[in-house]
Formats: sequence, structure tokens, C-alpha cells
Amino acid sequence: MASAAIDDTKSGSNHRVREAVLQHGQLSKQGLLERAFTFAFRGLVYAQIWEDPVVDLEALQLGPDTHLVTIASGGCNVLSYLTANPARITAVDLNTAHIALNRLKLAAARRLPDYDGFYRFFGDADRSENVAAYKQHVAPHLDETSRRYWEGRDLIGRRRIGGFARNFYRRGLLGNFIDVAQLLAKLYGVDPKLLLEAGSIEEQRVIFDAHFAPVFDRRFIRWLTSNPASLFGLGIPPAQYEVLAGGKDMALVLRERLEKLACDFDIGSNYFAWQAFGKGYGKAPGAPVPPYLEAANYEAVVDRVDRVDVRHANFVDFLRENGDASLDRYVLLDAQDWMTDAQLTTLWSEITRTAKPGARVLFRTAAEPTLLPGRVPDAILDRWHYEDAASLDFTRRDRSSIYGGVHLYVLKGAA
Repeated sequence: MASAAIDDTKSGSNHRVREAVLQHGQLSKQGLLERAFTFAFRGLVYAQIWEDPVVDLEALQLGPDTHLVTIASGGCNVLSYLTANPARITAVDLNTAHIALNRLKLAAARRLPDYDGFYRFFGDADRSENVAAYKQHVAPHLDETSRRYWEGRDLIGRRRIGGFARNFYRRGLLGNFIDVAQLLAKLYGVDPKLLLEAGSIEEQRVIFDAHFAPVFDRRFIRWLTSNPASLFGLGIPPAQYEVLAGGKDMALVLRERLEKLACDFDIGSNYFAWQAFGKGYGKAPGAPVPPYLEAANYEAVVDRVDRVDVRHANFVDFLRENGDASLDRYVLLDAQDWMTDAQLTTLWSEITRTAKPGARVLFRTAAEPTLLPGRVPDAILDRWHYEDAASLDFTRRDRSSIYGGVHLYVLKGAA
């Protein structure tokens, strides 16, 4: 796996990731798994974020006065949120590779000469022209730390920026996981790209039932997925593995999630399915892509890109820097699945303190229910309204299909 450490931030980054993940003694089985995950998590995890921005934008209801704080991850949603015209976005992350990727996207939006070049870089992400465009237009304007990351080499000696000439979406933990999953499928006689040829949702269902579903009944697949380390490539730490399983066989859970991805949404409008089954966005005109890559949104993204502030920081630490009732929106991704009760309480104490009346918090969970009741004190949670019906609807419509639940909380009081 490619190392994403940046020289002058490496030790601090690793320490904060360990703080977020490690919950057991180092000699216990769970402790060993947690330490293996933190080692894997040092590099790029997500070349593309796996939370549906269309659902996010509907849930968040961003406006021209909104200050949104979000975990950065791969940066796709950060740029996609700009299409809703928020006043300000602060994107924080502990992963130095994700910080470098976000800053690369912002610099590319500012400096690449046109939409075609921007799309070629992040939509195709497999063209030699991208490296030349980086050198000519982006690198001179990139911060020094991010530039050293992209021009540095991974563990097998490849310059990281070269990934954009050889399908960047095959890079990172998730990209490698998809490669291995597709290899296993082919060993069982299944070509994952077959699903992308379906002409209707009905045909998608027939293909999935006939070709993909039986793979999860194979003894080796059931054994493999019973090991928490097998899902590190999905960015799932050991603590989240048990939550995701929910007491069921993990092979069954994964089949259910893949079934939703393959069968519940038209393949022609779901770029998450193209990433999972095709390892990239489609090449045909009109292929589905994240909002920030749509031609109709290009000018808005470029015009508003300076509203984004990317920080290599812990989410709670950033909140502590802000005054009471000063922030409007919070996006936590699935980070809470990693947390202890004490960490959740600290997080929600700071969210509640900094939240304006009517503030919204959006997050995902591996399991279906919201994880907050019984773990965050009632004195804090009673100040929030859980939008249960809307959350169920957002979960149903989230095209990435990875998560068990999408959850929205709104601070009580007039907005």
C-alpha cells in the first residue's frame, strides 16, 4: 500500500489517527487489528468519497449564509457542496493524503484553463496529459507540503501524481480493495463490468441474481469476510466491523449492500456503481459523475472555490477554536462509528456549543439505527431533533449503498 505520509506532518498525523482508532491493549486480538488498521490508514484511503452528495445537499439545505464544517475525505463532496452556494466550507481531516488530494482539487479548479482540462484530470484520471497539466498549471500554485506529496514516490517507487495518468481511482486502500474484489469475482467466472451493460433496472436484477449473488455463498468468501482485516480496504476499522455485521454473517451483509448498489438505482445515473464495477467513471457522453464534475456546475465551482478552507486537524479541535453559536452545518461521515462514548460526548458537546439555532448535523453509520441514544447524555441530545422519517428516506436514496443509515439531526429553536 502506498504511504501517504508527508515528512513534516507524519508523526503528528499518525498520532492523531491512533488516538481516533485505538481502544484496546496492544497485545489483545482487537488491539492488534486496530494497530494494523492505523498502519494501513496512513496512506490514501479514498480516491473518491462514498457518501452521496445529492442526498447530502437535500439534507443540509445550504444557503448563502451557511458555514459548513465537514470531514474532507476524498474531497468530491467538498467541491460538490459549492454548487449550493454556501458562504464558507471548512474541511478537516487527519489523513495527510486526503488533505493533499483536497488541496490538489482546489488548486486545479483555480488554475486549469477550462472545463475539459478539469474533467480530464478528475473525471478520466487516466491520461498522460494530466501530468503535463499538473506541471504547467497546478504545481507552481500548490502549497509546498502538498506539492512534495504529489511529486514524492509511493512504496513501489511511482510518483504519486502519475496516478492521474493511470486511473487514479485504482489507487488507495479502496481502489486496491476493488481490484482484489474484482479479481476474486473473475476467478469465480464473473466479469464485474457485465452489470454496466444492463439496459434497465430489471436487467440489473437478473444479472446480479445470476452472477454476483452466488459468489457470496462460496466457502472461501465466507471465511475471508469473517476476518475484520479483510474490510480494511473499505476504510472500516475493527470497531466498525462488528457494528456493520450486526450479529449477521458478514458475507450476507456485504451481499445485501452490493445488491442495493447493483439493483436499486439505474446504472446510467449512479456513478458509485461505475466505480465499484468499472473502477472509474463511464467514458460515454453523459456518464454519471459527482456534481462538481458536471459541466453545468463548473463555473459555480470555480467561482466559489476560495470559500473552502482545508485543514489538517481533528474535528473537535477545530470546533474548540470557534465561538458559541457560530456554525451552521456539520458533516461527520461515518467517523462516529469509531468512537467511544466519551469521545462522542466530547464531540457533541462541542457541536452543541458552536451550533446556531436550526443547525444541521449529517452523518452515516454502518448499522441502520442512529448510534447516539444511550451513548450521548440526554442533556445534550435533548437539544436536538432527530429527523427520523427524513433519515430513513435519505438512507433509501443514498446511491453509494455502503451504509446502513444516513442520519440528520436539527438543533431545536428558530433557524
